Amino acid sequence: MILDGIFVAKKPLFVSSNGYLGFLKRRDGAKKAGFSGILDPFACGVLVVAYGQYTRLFPFLKKTPKVYQATLWLGLESDSLDIENIQRIHQVKIFSKEYLKEVLQKFCGKIGFIPPKYSAKKINGKKAYELARAGKEVVLKEQTMEIFKIEFLNYSHPFLSFKVWVSEGSYIRSLGEMIARELGCLGGLSYLERLSEGGLHYEDEKLLNPLEILDLPKVLAINNGVLKEKVQNGKQITQDELQITKDGKYIVQFEDFFSIISNQENKIQYLANRIPLC
Repeated sequence: MILDGIFVAKKPLFVSSNGYLGFLKRRDGAKKAGFSGILDPFACGVLVVAYGQYTRLFPFLKKTPKVYQATLWLGLESDSLDIENIQRIHQVKIFSKEYLKEVLQKFCGKIGFIPPKYSAKKINGKKAYELARAGKEVVLKEQTMEIFKIEFLNYSHPFLSFKVWVSEGSYIRSLGEMIARELGCLGGLSYLERLSEGGLHYEDEKLLNPLEILDLPKVLAINNGVLKEKVQNGKQITQDELQITKDGKYIVQFEDFFSIISNQENKIQYLANRIPLC
């Protein structure tokens, strides 16, 4: 049984993120669990999972870049922009690899896109995919995603494979649709795998040290009984007691727990207090 912990799981194909989280909870006897960054059911790969008190760490985890490997099926017509709702398959001309590489590079930087109507985006409190499945009209607003890097992997007509580094909130299905449109055809993803999230990779569900994965400056308060008692009880503390001078977020580490605090103009606020060290 794991009471508190954080690790990288690998979600299999055609299982929802929530469904796989439920399986992990039952397997490990966890009472409270959560994950960072939902994956489409047809996608597989990295899912950052936390149990117990460590679910409070999600707001402080580095979310970018998210790295994906995808295969775009050129000529595929699908309402969901993937292989789950195929309507028809169109014939598409063969492209040169050099041309495909040029087209991919056009998408580097910040780009506007419309999320897929088969997505978890909410419209008046309801998820878009629920409305789409019910045959109702789905109108989503344009958003922005940033493509930090995109790399051509392979082309075996009509399948184009690429690797992409993106910002949080990006939709690779929408990116695939835009790439196909640039090529003058329809397209949808036949494969999607998340390889990493914020630098975290799958390593056989090895438990991670939160002090190593949180990109925050640390205040070591080992053997400081007075400060420890104050923090344990959520009492007001000062930046002088922590020996810090700059505004920002900090980890305050004690022997058996740590806290995440914010310092703004010498006003300390507890963001996540008394998280046990495992």
